[in-house]
Amino acid sequence: MQNKLPADFKETISSYSFVAPALLVIGTFIVLPIAYTLVLCVHKVQLLGEVQYEFVGIRNFARLIADDRVWIALRNTVEYVAIVVPSQTLLALVLAVTLNAGVRGQQIWRVLYFLPTVTSSAVLTLIFMWIYNSEGLLNHILSHLGLPTYNWLKNPAVALKSIMLMNIWSTAPLYMIIYLAALQDIPRELYEAAKIDGATAWEQFLYITVPLLRPVTFFVITMGIIGTFQLFDQTYIFSNGSGGPNNATLTLVLLIYQYVFRDLQLGYAAVIALLLALVIITVTLLQRSWFDHSR
Repeated sequence: MQNKLPADFKETISSYSFVAPALLVIGTFIVLPIAYTLVLCVHKVQLLGEVQYEFVGIRNFARLIADDRVWIALRNTVEYVAIVVPSQTLLALVLAVTLNAGVRGQQIWRVLYFLPTVTSSAVLTLIFMWIYNSEGLLNHILSHLGLPTYNWLKNPAVALKSIMLMNIWSTAPLYMIIYLAALQDIPRELYEAAKIDGATAWEQFLYITVPLLRPVTFFVITMGIIGTFQLFDQTYIFSNGSGGPNNATLTLVLLIYQYVFRDLQLGYAAVIALLLALVIITVTLLQRSWFDHSR
């Protein structure tokens, strides 16, 4: 007579059978690529002809420390994140509060605000390249107002700032929609009670709206940090893949692209990718710790 399997064992097998598809996808597309990246970090890979792996130990990491272009790219990327993330978050919140206040033609404004988000990034970049041209729309407006004009695409001092302006304008509407949904979930009774107690509109915003939006703000900032650290397509199109002028628009992801597809240095590019991942994780954890301690 066969022994029956224990009920706990059957339940365990049943549970794993349900999560097996998810584990398979995570293992195939997340765990294995991470493991392969770590393998590449300690190898020099020959991509032309038959693929060959030469173990080089920590040589790629030593090269990383001495590579000036890596630190230029990191500085540009951090500067971009430090300016774009707060700016797009604040702009998104202001737009959401404005729309939530019941302005006339709210649905039309929502569509107009959201149009940049649904437009192709490459198309937006080409449009802004025309706007930023030395004879483009922006310089005509500045000249008409008596303000100084710039060669936005070729001047190292303003090249990265021009990309910042474009991305703040194009990404804020997405986070505006998230904020708007959260604002509409805040009970109106809280504002009515505060108004009866004599709170001004600014005090209602500061002591009711902002604290209740804290989880949404954390999400928006986290997604903004992850997205901005991976800036690539705009800088590639603006600089024709060079990161110029004078490395002013060189970012870590663009540098990884150059080492992989231009120089065929897959192992060294993997080390830079690992650096980028560690930076994103560190900044995200610091931001989470700051949110936790500011409660």
